[in-house]
Amino acid sequence: MILAAVVSLSLVVPAAFDIGIEDPAAAQKMSMSQKNAVLRPLVSSATDCIVRNVVADPRLQDIKDGDIGDLIVDSMPACVERVRAMIDTYDRLFGNGSGEAFFMGPYLDVLPAVVAKQLKANAE
Repeated sequence: MILAAVVSLSLVVPAAFDIGIEDPAAAQKMSMSQKNAVLRPLVSSATDCIVRNVVADPRLQDIKDGDIGDLIVDSMPACVERVRAMIDTYDRLFGNGSGEAFFMGPYLDVLPAVVAKQLKANAE
């Protein structure tokens, strides 16, 4: 139920938000909590896509010691549109180049732990 709400919100928020952020001044006027509210469903959508692809990968059964890095990397092409939406929106909110920095830094730093946690939750 919650997943359906997050997915539908992730489809509505970017489309509605794109109208308001064509003007960089609009993004500057937003509070951090407003920016986070816009980003949260995009981050969740990208992460959920990656988790689904890792779970569906038949090589997951052969992974030892939780080394899922290759599976995460291999899932990226299937999730590129969602990841790109997250990066592009981050750029619009925080400035050009900030989305790539977020993706390559904080997002990828925690992604393996988030995926591993989801895998464990799915296994229980």
